[in-house]
Amino acid sequence: MAFSRGGPKLRRPRQPLAEPALFDYAVAMLARRMRTERELRRLMQTRAEPGPTGLAAMDAVIRRLVELNYLSDTRFAADYTRLRKEGQKLGRRRVQQDLAAKGVAAGLVNTAIATAYGGIDEAALARDYCARKRMKPPADEKETARTMGRLIRAGFSASAVFKVLRQWGIPVEEFEVEEA
Repeated sequence: MAFSRGGPKLRRPRQPLAEPALFDYAVAMLARRMRTERELRRLMQTRAEPGPTGLAAMDAVIRRLVELNYLSDTRFAADYTRLRKEGQKLGRRRVQQDLAAKGVAAGLVNTAIATAYGGIDEAALARDYCARKRMKPPADEKETARTMGRLIRAGFSASAVFKVLRQWGIPVEEFEVEEA
């Protein structure tokens, strides 16, 4: 193993970015993947000038991105919900929690969830999730509990999980569950 001469190289601290450079940085971050306003602010905060000057620059960049239609939490919520439902076959509750964690406003989350999951048979979506993950019917109680936990973590309601298990021929005792 070769060592470099002169010891470890020290990394110089990055220079804070002014508003035009901060805008370019934000556009580059949005080009990599879609982001919420909160995520973009968090990323820009590490590169902007500290203090009120940096906050003003970040606000101006966010305003400009919204005006240019590059940044929209409404569009993000709708696209994210659609992709998680159609691509990963996740349940309503999981997508709702993920959007809330990403900083999307509760009203936008509820609208996106209602649009994407309105009229969807949750048990059929849970079966699609099981097929996508190549889940096999559980053989004993321990595997049944593991399967139930996995489906609940994927965002499906207890009633949908019980329907899937019953279709697999697993005897389950259904009980009253409070929906959050």
